[in-house]
Amino acid sequence: MEKKDVQNIITIGASAGGFSAVSSLLSTLPADLDAAVFVVIHLSKTSREDMVLNLLNKKSVLEVRIPENGASIENGIVYLAPVNEHMIIEKGLITISGGAKENHWRPAIDVLFRTAAAAYDSCVTGIILTGLLDDGTSGMVAIKAAGGVCIVQEPDEAEFPDMPNNVINNIEVDYRVPLLDIAYILNDIYSRGDCDPSAIPENIKQESEITIRMASSYEATSKLGKPTVFTCPDCGGVLTEIEEAGMLRYRCFTGHVFTENVLLKEFSEKTEESLWVAIRMMEERRNFMLSMAERLGETQEVKEERINRASLLKDNIDNLKHILQALNKTD
Repeated sequence: MEKKDVQNIITIGASAGGFSAVSSLLSTLPADLDAAVFVVIHLSKTSREDMVLNLLNKKSVLEVRIPENGASIENGIVYLAPVNEHMIIEKGLITISGGAKENHWRPAIDVLFRTAAAAYDSCVTGIILTGLLDDGTSGMVAIKAAGGVCIVQEPDEAEFPDMPNNVINNIEVDYRVPLLDIAYILNDIYSRGDCDPSAIPENIKQESEITIRMASSYEATSKLGKPTVFTCPDCGGVLTEIEEAGMLRYRCFTGHVFTENVLLKEFSEKTEESLWVAIRMMEERRNFMLSMAERLGETQEVKEERINRASLLKDNIDNLKHILQALNKTD
């Protein structure tokens, strides 16, 4: 029997509390689901892929796989993103990439959702489950803009409601429901027949192509938004400000992407790191001066001068520590 080309794509994103939520959702999906399912769960680099895969397969009627780079997309299969690698969708094809992180995550939910929207436009259904911060919101904006369907887990039910709430606060979602209702909604969506092709916004195409190529330039990135005076905390590249659905993201030409909240957190952490380095170097300088003051043969005048300079350094060190404490209170 000839295989039917995959038309429908379901993308699922989850972070904190995500394994349990994804497992519960997969257990409700029917064996004859007319779609390919793609899942990104934020897992640590030390997570055992085989264990996660086995546990999900125990719950899921559909087969769960971790795809290899270049794998063809098959209907009725659940594809789980590998640990520490992006899962990218092209038409009929899966690319596994070690490209730049988005919001410090690889795999990133936004990468999966955005590339799916660029490849399958209105035939994509995006689902955001429990999780912290806001990975997935930009990807859902892309799915919505390309004509797809947006579903979020009811925040009051989610173990960590940040991710569902961020989507709800930035776009008009199609469904906001408990986990158990999502399968019924999917069944209704896919019982209506073929999806109608939709025009894909140019910016979504461009950003998807940048992700797929794992390369860009300042000129190409600047076409997506407004270049800023800010630099990427990961590589030092110029950040371009991208506005979508009333929210801002920042992308550097090497591929790193940050939402406003994540970028603010990064700048705070880098500031703290720099201050601690300054304190350490000043402590070393002070201790070295005190050791020099103890040298035999030095005049009393020289010793007193070095002790006084060390004392001034101690005052400056204390001031920096006060600044650190004040910064922590403002974060």
